[in-house]
Amino acid sequence: MTILVTGAAGFIGFHVSERLLARGEEVIGIDNVNDYYSVELKRDRLAELARRHNGFRFIQVDFAGNDALQEAVAGERFDGIVHLGAQAGVRYSIENPHAYVHSNLVGHLNMLELARHRQSPHLVYASSSSVYGGNEILPFRVEDRVDHPLSLYAATKKADELISETYAHLYRLPQTGLRFFTVYGPWGRPDMAMWLFAKAIFAGEPIQVFGEGNMRRDFTYIDDIVTGIVACLDNPPPDDGAEKAGGSKGPHRLYNIGNHRSEELSRMIELLEEACGRKAEKRLMPMQPGDVRDTYADISAIQRDLGFEPKTRIEEGIPRFVDWYRRYHRL
Repeated sequence: MTILVTGAAGFIGFHVSERLLARGEEVIGIDNVNDYYSVELKRDRLAELARRHNGFRFIQVDFAGNDALQEAVAGERFDGIVHLGAQAGVRYSIENPHAYVHSNLVGHLNMLELARHRQSPHLVYASSSSVYGGNEILPFRVEDRVDHPLSLYAATKKADELISETYAHLYRLPQTGLRFFTVYGPWGRPDMAMWLFAKAIFAGEPIQVFGEGNMRRDFTYIDDIVTGIVACLDNPPPDDGAEKAGGSKGPHRLYNIGNHRSEELSRMIELLEEACGRKAEKRLMPMQPGDVRDTYADISAIQRDLGFEPKTRIEEGIPRFVDWYRRYHRL
């Protein structure tokens, strides 16, 4: 089989491509390799995939440009789509809203149209735990209403889910949307707290701890995220009229993928300090606009349907991330 993976130069896209290639699939990766964060890191991920696997082909294209996308994949055949490409980042969406509408709304529509016209048997796409916004009841369940996003990023991801539901209803396009919870691990994103903290600790610089340190996150190790994505890809939702996870009666499911453990931010910092072998100088900061104080995933739907069980606690995952960070930066 050949799988089209968008965002292949990104953190999750890289790891999904690696897993699919390792089990014998061919992967067509597409990405515009933008400069939201280090282009060098993105190029290094792509080089690593090409070095390890002959079955990986990469096309640099912005899938939010429909003409360019159609031209780029005109001669390609694929048996499924994993759509992970997006403009990420809650805080950046406050500064640059147009980038989010371009990539996350127009780009999502373009991928749906591609899947529809190619009659793709399944489109798995990335949503986000940020859609839960101001919800106060924990853990977050896919059955919860998500009508009060706290950032434009969250609003675009909720809009993606609604557009996908429409395509499932009108065109019977099988889809699975995944609400990821604070993904971390090797080859991660430099704009995420764990990377920023590790960088500052190794440099002997203070770390900025937002929410005065009184925040909790459902930290989810990348290998567990990938296991959930691949399980979804292998199991398209049936078009049987039955209600699916998330409430759809079309061939469209929504799942949380998290570790099902809400950890204190202070505990994450302690484990980073242990793995780095240094203490962090902490500067307590107020909550940032668009941020939420606590996240916690109810994963009962994906457990029930697909047998998904996260295996990696932060006590194991954070040292693995730091080990990789040291090697990558030659520390």
